Amino acid sequence: MAALRIRRVDWLVGTTVLGAMLTVWLVITGLDAVFQFLRQLGNVGKNGYTVTNAVVYVLVTFPRRLYEMFGNAALIGGLLGLGGLAATNELTALRACGLSKLRIAASAVGVVAILVVGVVILGETAAPWGDQQAQAMQLRLKSNNVGLGGESGLWARDGDRVINAKGWMAKHTATHSSVQLHDVRVFTLTPDGQVKRFDWAQTAEHDGHQWVMSKVRSTTIDDAGTHATTADRQTWDSKLNPQVLEQSVIQPQYLPMRDLRRNIAYLEQNGQNPGVYASAFWTRALYPLNVLVLVLLAMPFSFGTLRSGGLGKRMFIGMLLAIGWYFLQKAMVNFGTVYGVPPLVANLLPAVILAVIAWVYFRKHG
Repeated sequence: MAALRIRRVDWLVGTTVLGAMLTVWLVITGLDAVFQFLRQLGNVGKNGYTVTNAVVYVLVTFPRRLYEMFGNAALIGGLLGLGGLAATNELTALRACGLSKLRIAASAVGVVAILVVGVVILGETAAPWGDQQAQAMQLRLKSNNVGLGGESGLWARDGDRVINAKGWMAKHTATHSSVQLHDVRVFTLTPDGQVKRFDWAQTAEHDGHQWVMSKVRSTTIDDAGTHATTADRQTWDSKLNPQVLEQSVIQPQYLPMRDLRRNIAYLEQNGQNPGVYASAFWTRALYPLNVLVLVLLAMPFSFGTLRSGGLGKRMFIGMLLAIGWYFLQKAMVNFGTVYGVPPLVANLLPAVILAVIAWVYFRKHG
């Protein structure tokens, strides 16, 4: 009978929280998508951008919006779900049956834990793919001569040259930020479309004044045959707009963990600070823990004074917690960046603080 009672409690709390959470999740994600669609309408008519393109842009970025909004939806939905049980005195009845606040909160957090697995998979698969498609659309909007070709990388036309870069990433320094192209191929063509020169470079980066290639191999083709040369560094006379390329690079927080690991390894191998990529990697890795701890900490607000509060009060508390959590996490990460704290520690510390607060509360109040 005890086991049956526990299962019924989990079902009661879980279904109530699940219904509230899904409703909040769809509402806030839908509103965000509508606002983005309205912004995209401002681009209609530029470089052939149509209303259909705007709709496709919103659709392909919808998985990423679901991923981003899940934490807030879980927090507010948990408060609304348990708050609804408190308003009907069902929480009081559960407490009278001998269930602790921690046991009831665990039922709510358990539902979130099940959903967060699917959300993490979404954030590592459909969300990054959609962002890549969206960035390709935005790049075509800003420049008719530049496009993204999926696995084939970035392609651009620059006068009589065709440029291909297999990879690219944003590079940040103390003075400026730019885009660094990797595995760059430059095909120089004759008027009749024949290749007369081929350049390959390990990287190409704009230093604020001009493009500079590194580890360059050049092959020239003429009537006498082919001629090859190499150079550690050489300037590259290209009209590629670095600002356009920088805006086209997917932000680190939108990249899947495998791409973040690859970029971190590349920067470390070249003696560069992985910086924002390392921070984004640990933010993603700790995403499930952060969501679960935040929801657990919010559960006490569903007991006590919130029994007499309405929907507006619970929504207000949820938004305050979400905003407070956002600023706490950003402050800790920025503090770690300034003072050289390892990204893992800087990203883990806010979750540890919340976990300790929740542990103290449930230990003291049952």
